[in-house]
Amino acid sequence: MRWTSPAELRAQVARLWEGGEILRARLTGESLFPLRLRLKRPSAREIADHFGEVGDWIRHLQAGSRAQRGAGYAIEWRWIKHRVHGANRLPNSIFVPSEHDALTLIGRTAQAERFQALAAATLERFPALEPWLAQRPMTALEQAPHWDAVLAVLSWFAAHPRPGRYLRALDIPGVDTKFIESHRKLLAELLDRVLPEEAIDRAASGARGFERRYGLLAKPALIRLRILDERLYLNGLNDLSVPPDQLDRLHLPMHRVFITENEINGLAFPDVSASAVIFGLGYGLDRLAEIHWLREVNVHYWGDIDTHGFAILDRLRGTFPQTRSLLMDRATLAQHRHLWVKEPRESRFEGHLSRLTEPEQALFEDLQANRLGDRVRLEQERIAYGWLEQALRQLEP
Repeated sequence: MRWTSPAELRAQVARLWEGGEILRARLTGESLFPLRLRLKRPSAREIADHFGEVGDWIRHLQAGSRAQRGAGYAIEWRWIKHRVHGANRLPNSIFVPSEHDALTLIGRTAQAERFQALAAATLERFPALEPWLAQRPMTALEQAPHWDAVLAVLSWFAAHPRPGRYLRALDIPGVDTKFIESHRKLLAELLDRVLPEEAIDRAASGARGFERRYGLLAKPALIRLRILDERLYLNGLNDLSVPPDQLDRLHLPMHRVFITENEINGLAFPDVSASAVIFGLGYGLDRLAEIHWLREVNVHYWGDIDTHGFAILDRLRGTFPQTRSLLMDRATLAQHRHLWVKEPRESRFEGHLSRLTEPEQALFEDLQANRLGDRVRLEQERIAYGWLEQALRQLEP
């Protein structure tokens, strides 16, 4: 029979614990107790037909109750009369009188005391964290073994807002770099609540933006450039990876710069007089804005022929209006039809672009509207090398 068992009663209370409601109530003062639990009882027909099983159920329920164990759930009774079985006392409802009863019932008394100590230590130093503790009590409890380190990090940043150091250079007793790196998400939630607004750069977010958000020095982003003219090599070096500010100081007599995402394209790019190729930027295209001399040379962007590729071209022209596309035309697409693939739905660009030439805009709109096929895409690395060499020969001297 599916009548409520002691284990099911414990499970109801355990769900409150797992949801953080019992610990949350400690901070908010909310009254959870007495807490009434759901009870499925035998019907009058079941009592008549399964009287012995009903008796076993009652004894089992009593054995797990507060009256028998000293703490836990309490039973409210009612009397019923039956023409065959006479007057009998049956459970009418179940409730948990107090938090102590609830914690004892599910075996969480020690954890609740640990949270209480953790919360007291936290709020003594950072009263602003009370709403966070009420919202995320189970997260705090899970981190209890490391909580002293968490508070040490918060205290250090509160005393040294926007320190302008590398993470490795922070000298926090009992805390190493790896701890901060592995707890960035948690620390960010807490730092946002304890630091003054001027100490937080809210334009930076996520694990990648942790350093910038709290005024730490970040690993410098590198831009990779290959010089394509042997006469311009730097002491025999032609493949350079340097921060943008250093590349900005590189003044060579270059006439044009090619930009392509694919690393192999950049490594295999043919020699071109007075030229260089920048490649492997990932999501760092905007870093090129720091290289001021790029505004004074011809810039050619070679990307995939798909909606995303044209969106990147459009964005690049926002910084360098003189940018021309390379191998992103209808003839190249038609020549390599047998190498088309499908552009991933999640990367397709659905908006409007304002910086494309008329032929680029027409091709972009055809791709966007699927007029040439479903999500047509020609990846740059699939284009024949000879086709690239031919295109380079046709460029203006």
